[in-house]
Amino acid sequence: MKIYKILTAEQWTALDTTGTFAGAPIDLADGYIHTSTAEQAQETADKHFAGVDGLMLAALDADTYRDDLVWEVSRGGAEFPHIYNRAMLRSEVVWARPIPLKDGRHVLDFS
Repeated sequence: MKIYKILTAEQWTALDTTGTFAGAPIDLADGYIHTSTAEQAQETADKHFAGVDGLMLAALDADTYRDDLVWEVSRGGAEFPHIYNRAMLRSEVVWARPIPLKDGRHVLDFS
């Protein structure tokens, strides 16, 4: 199963350049890296990244994280995948692609 991390252009550049990403400010504050399923990612983009240009969608293989991936109830009672105890590595990214804005809304492509 794939899970997804939405990254700003700066975060993506840092991950792509250094090979590691400890997390966005909200991840660091909460103590884990927030990720979403394909079904949750659009709402995540709409809620947390409204109007932000230059985003990247990074696909990750959930099995990579084993016990460090914890499914926890978040908004609306849905269970979200959270990565604990480790940074995200560039080598773990299955694919990444830009998230364009169209008419003010992000268009996510999971194909």
